[in-house]
Amino acid sequence: MKIVLTGGAGFIGSHLTAFLLNKGHSVIVIDNFITGRRENIEPFIGTGNFDFIEQDVTKFIEISGKVDYVLHFASPASPIDYLKYPIQTMKVGALGTLNTLGLSKKKKAKFLLASTSEVYGDPQVHPQNEDYWGCVNPIGPRGVYDESKRFAEALTMAYHNFHNIDTRIVRIFNTFGPKMRPDDGRVIPTFFMQCLRGESLTIFGSGEQTRSFCYVSDLIEGIYRLMFKDYHYPVNLGNPEEISIKKLAENLSDVTGRKIKIIYKELPVDDPRCRKPDISKARELLSWEPHVDLKNGLRETAKWFKSYLEKAHNE
Repeated sequence: MKIVLTGGAGFIGSHLTAFLLNKGHSVIVIDNFITGRRENIEPFIGTGNFDFIEQDVTKFIEISGKVDYVLHFASPASPIDYLKYPIQTMKVGALGTLNTLGLSKKKKAKFLLASTSEVYGDPQVHPQNEDYWGCVNPIGPRGVYDESKRFAEALTMAYHNFHNIDTRIVRIFNTFGPKMRPDDGRVIPTFFMQCLRGESLTIFGSGEQTRSFCYVSDLIEGIYRLMFKDYHYPVNLGNPEEISIKKLAENLSDVTGRKIKIIYKELPVDDPRCRKPDISKARELLSWEPHVDLKNGLRETAKWFKSYLEKAHNE
């Protein structure tokens, strides 16, 4: 297939690019590097089936020739990023989704939207299944991301229902692995950088709040399977194994072999108290569930962060 992938220079996007190329597909990545990194796509340049367009997807997208699939992954995706770029986050969820759906309509291509578990907000249902409508503060600091993705889902369904576009929606839960941006503010890269630098780990709140962490290779496999399923409603992809942030810090200590100290700070506004996907639908539709356990995933991620720090030190 010939696939257009927005946000392909980001963490998940670059892993998805590599996966698709390995499957023999042609990939056109569109990214403006607002949060993506050029080094994430450099290994693909000159490989034959890869093309890159440096562009803001909130602007009109023009692609020549046939397109089989459009994957819309462009967006700031961590609190530190969407608080830094609130307007851009809203625009890529709204105008970016409009433009990529328009491209799908013009090219008669299938479409997949990368949505997020953040559409559930600070959930009152646990674990979160796709039928839960969420508990979101639209005017809070996280609202720019939460509502942009909720709007993107609504727009995707509107194009499916009104224009008969063949669409998919994946709700991505916390994902980790190599190529995470060290300064993106999410808990795993932050913990790794603090731990490997010998700094105290920063925990917001009591540390009893929970998350569920899926290793990136498992997520990519689930996304690929969803691409080929005739199903148009949201599907959760994530690891249903729930862990507290405090316990995560202890696991990092085990993986790196370093003793840690913890500094506790005030919990940010609207920070979810819990996050755990119900993946019953993914199991049923895709025969999918994650296979990489947390500690093994953390070990692989630790290798990448150590290599990153060594490279930065040598430079």
